[in-house]
Amino acid sequence: MKELKFDDILVKLGEFGYFQKRLYLLLCIASISSGCFMLLPIFLNATPKHRKPGKRSVKCSEWVYDTETFKETFVSKNNLVCDDAIKASHSQMIYYFGVLFGDIGFGMLADSIGRKKTLMLSAFIQVGVSTGTAFAPEFYSFLILQFIVGAACHGFFVPAYVLSVELCGPSKRVMTGIPIHMFFAVGIVYVSLMGFLLRHWAYVQLSVGLPCIAFLSYWWFIEESPRWLVSQKRYDEAERIAQKMAKANKVIVHGKIIHPEKLWVPKTERLWKLFSHRVLFFRTTILIFNWIVVSMIYYGVTMHTRNLGGNFYLNFFILGVVEFPAKIISMLLLNRLGRKINHCACMFIGGGTMLCTIFTVLYGGEALEPLTLMFSIVGKMGSAAAFGIIYIFSAELYPTVGQMMGGKFGTAFPLVVFGACAVSAGILCGLFLPETLNRKLPETIKDGVEFGRFVLKIKCFISIRVIECNELL
Repeated sequence: MKELKFDDILVKLGEFGYFQKRLYLLLCIASISSGCFMLLPIFLNATPKHRKPGKRSVKCSEWVYDTETFKETFVSKNNLVCDDAIKASHSQMIYYFGVLFGDIGFGMLADSIGRKKTLMLSAFIQVGVSTGTAFAPEFYSFLILQFIVGAACHGFFVPAYVLSVELCGPSKRVMTGIPIHMFFAVGIVYVSLMGFLLRHWAYVQLSVGLPCIAFLSYWWFIEESPRWLVSQKRYDEAERIAQKMAKANKVIVHGKIIHPEKLWVPKTERLWKLFSHRVLFFRTTILIFNWIVVSMIYYGVTMHTRNLGGNFYLNFFILGVVEFPAKIISMLLLNRLGRKINHCACMFIGGGTMLCTIFTVLYGGEALEPLTLMFSIVGKMGSAAAFGIIYIFSAELYPTVGQMMGGKFGTAFPLVVFGACAVSAGILCGLFLPETLNRKLPETIKDGVEFGRFVLKIKCFISIRVIECNELL
């Protein structure tokens, strides 16, 4: 009877000894780049204040940009304003589609070829493509590069996070699950400092991309997950790493550590299994909703930095720094109050303070900008703490066979929703809203009703017949 689990082996070899600490630190340092890349589009796609040159009427391609906050962004370089303003939004949308692709694609790849190889592949792509982005000659090449950078960014973070969790014993996962997100916040602080010092989108891009060259050396410093090797029945390789772990942690062992005939290995389950039972369906639905809300608050507050008033870079820096106390407090309370109470408290505090900004913005204006910033800071702290908790909660709430599946699905699903909403909005806009270019704009309600009435012919092929709908308002 197979009664020995891999966690039992980790307990025997040391749940968080020198071997794990060294690798964990390297993986945490790697997550800094993910923090940089995830919020870098805010700097690249920022639209500075702008006006037409002189008093004469000129075409939309000629603009004078304010250089107080940014010397140059990709938007100002390519004049993505006026009729082309939508392109800046599309660029950001495509980037996060890339993140979604990286979450799913590299997550599946990590299960197939291993955590280490996936980590190194995404690191190689990240270095080359992020550096090339700084030299993108025009919008469409920039768009393609942004998609690949987004995919590589989370393709780098996902295996790093999974590897850090799989190497540690069960009692140490709270201690290791939260701090890696603190290093993610270091990336936010770093990119805000680089933005302040350089003020040029290409230089900021290079300041984030070029340091990633150091991660290519990880091939010689990190190990594959022995847990994954066991799941692939590669017992000899897992044994070699387990022996190195015992030696580094100064644990004396006699003979082999991994005995396949005694080891219980959970089988891999399909994604739909998360919805196969009423209880799992209910829990998964609640977790998905929480992932969506946490993601919206976390990234929404940060992307809203320019609208908070005051100094853009200082606000961005503060919203990065406040993550450290938020993560530390949540880490200290998780094993005392539990996951559920902590997560609920973070969501109530974060959401409540964000609701309070309605009054300061609508009724206070510039006079209450510091109070608006304070509410935003507390909201960011709540969402940052909740982000760290939901990662752990999602993994622990499922049985062992569904933990990694549930965790990766939870990470990816909010991006699926955001992407689906963006695509749906684009389709609805393209099909049902009239063009305004070179058209006389409506002056009255009646004009508004009549404006853009058009004939839409929809061809429906039913029994080789074509039905034409002559008018659709």
